[in-house]
Amino acid sequence: MTELDSRCLEAFPTWLRTLGEDARALAALVEAESTPASVKRPAAAALNYLFKSLDLIPDGIEDLGLIDDAFVFRVAASRAGSEAGPVVARLGADAELIRAFLGDDYPRMEAYVAGLGASASRGRSVDDIMGDSTLMAEFVREVRAWADGYKEPTFQRDAKNLVKLKSFLSAKLPK
Repeated sequence: MTELDSRCLEAFPTWLRTLGEDARALAALVEAESTPASVKRPAAAALNYLFKSLDLIPDGIEDLGLIDDAFVFRVAASRAGSEAGPVVARLGADAELIRAFLGDDYPRMEAYVAGLGASASRGRSVDDIMGDSTLMAEFVREVRAWADGYKEPTFQRDAKNLVKLKSFLSAKLPK
């Protein structure tokens, strides 16, 4: 097992453990009037990804189903920059491990996350969420309800999971 594998097997279960808290923190940024649009938009896109019916890795797949959501949060935060404070800075810094893990596929992941702002989940796009305060409040409530009901999935600290994860993402990320 490589040093990178060890780092990933240590970090990824932690990211799954904090996914609900991370969603709440991003929702608070989306909701706050003081948050710059350059931070709100990627945060809203990442949160909207939670509700996407066809995401990169289906949520029901044991061990892997929600790690793509954790990846999306981190890549979106890295795109937003650290101006939004410690949550975005922490999530954004974690994107470096994703970059190392995905290697040549990382630019495809960045492009995928960048494109999430133009896609819709549950019939709403980021523009819809940002442009309608009632819709934004409903969206934030849904995110919080999701976070309240979130149950941390397993992620076995097995290098085979890393191979499966990389294969899934390599196959599913748009070329």
